[in-house]
Amino acid sequence: MTNDERQEHREGRNACCEHASSHSGSALGMSSDVSDSGCGPLRTNVLVIGAGQAGLAAANELKKAGVDYLLVDAAAAVGDSWRQRYETLTLFTPRSISSLPGLPLPGDTEGYATKDEFAAYLARYAKVGGHRIETGTRISALRRKHGVFEAVSSDGRIYAAPAVIVATGPFSVPRVPAMVNEFPDGIQQIHVSDFWNAESVAEGTVLLVGDGASGRDAALALAASHRVLLARGRPRKLFPERILGQSTWWWLKRLGLLGAKPDSIIGRRMRRIDPFPNRGNDDATLVRKNVVLMPRLVSVDGCHAVFADGSREAPQAVVWAAGYRDEFDWIKIEGAVDAEGRLLHQEGVSPVPGLYFVGRPWQRNRASALIAGAGDDAAFVVGTLMHSVRSRYKTSKLLR
Repeated sequence: MTNDERQEHREGRNACCEHASSHSGSALGMSSDVSDSGCGPLRTNVLVIGAGQAGLAAANELKKAGVDYLLVDAAAAVGDSWRQRYETLTLFTPRSISSLPGLPLPGDTEGYATKDEFAAYLARYAKVGGHRIETGTRISALRRKHGVFEAVSSDGRIYAAPAVIVATGPFSVPRVPAMVNEFPDGIQQIHVSDFWNAESVAEGTVLLVGDGASGRDAALALAASHRVLLARGRPRKLFPERILGQSTWWWLKRLGLLGAKPDSIIGRRMRRIDPFPNRGNDDATLVRKNVVLMPRLVSVDGCHAVFADGSREAPQAVVWAAGYRDEFDWIKIEGAVDAEGRLLHQEGVSPVPGLYFVGRPWQRNRASALIAGAGDDAAFVVGTLMHSVRSRYKTSKLLR
C-alpha cells in the first residue's frame, strides 16, 4: 500500500467501513461490531506485527490455515530493513538454507545472496503469497482489553484482533555505550546500522568498537581508504566456511545441530560461544588488510580513546558496532514482558492468551535466529494458535 493509498484509506470513511465490514464475524470469535468513532478500529482475526522473514513466514502459515490476517510493518516497503543496511552486506548462510517455505531463493545454492537480492526476494514472497500488508505503519502501543488486542500505530490508527503475532525481529535498537557522550563534538560518531560505505565516514583514523560480524565487515570496507582501529572485547569464535568440501551450514543441518534446543547441553554451549562464519573476516585477514587490532576500549580522555593496555589513539571518527538490544516497552500488557523488558514466552507462545512471537533468537532451537528457522517456528506458532482456537470453540467449523 502506497502512502497516498493509505491516506485515502484512512480519510475515506466509506472505504474504511466497507473494509472493516468485509472482515467482520471473526473466525476467532471477534465481534463484528464496528465502533462509532469514525469507522472504528480495523478488525482482523490475526494481526502480524512485522513483515520481514518472520512475519511473512507466519502469514504463509495463516493463509494455509484459512484464517483472516493482516500484516503491518514500520518500513515503507517490504525488504527495506535489508536494503538500508551497509553496502557490502551479504547473508552469512548460503542460499540453500536462506529461503522461506514455498519459494526458493534464486541463484547459486552454495553462494550468498546480497542484501538487495534478499530484500527483493522478500518483496516477491509477499507478492506471490498475496498477503495483505500495510507498510509505513509503526505500532507504538499494544494493549489487551476484554480478550481483544488493540494495536495503535504512531499516526493513531487502531487495529483490533483476538490474536497477535509479534514478528518484529530481534535486537532492533542499536546499542551504544554511555562512552558515546565522552567524545568531543568534532569527532564523527555513528552506529554501524547507519554505516553505508567508506564515503560515509570522515577521513583519517576511524575507530570501530565491537568485532562481531558487522564490525569486522565495516573494518574491511574501510581499510582501503582509512586507517582502521578495531577495538575488541571477548575473544570471538569463527567457524570455517567449508568442511570437507561442504558448507559448514550443510554439516550443522545434517548433524542436527541447527535443531539444538536452547536448554540442551550443546545448545547452552552454542549460545555461550556464539560463533559466526569465517568468510574472510578472521583476525589474520584483518591484519593483512591493515586493520589494527586493539584491546577493549575502556575510556575516553579528551580527543583520545584509551584502551585496556593503556594505549591511546585520537580517531577522527568512531563507528559503534556494539550490537543491538530489544525494546518492547510498546507492549503494554501485564505478563507479556519481565521486569527487565524481555519477552516472556515458551517456544514463541506467550503466557498472555492470544499473544505469540516468531523470529526470536533461540525461540525453539539454533535455527530460530536464521532465515532457515522462520518457517518451522511459524508453523509451530500458528499450529498452536489454531489448536487453541479449536479447543476454545470445540469445533473447527469456526475456522472455515
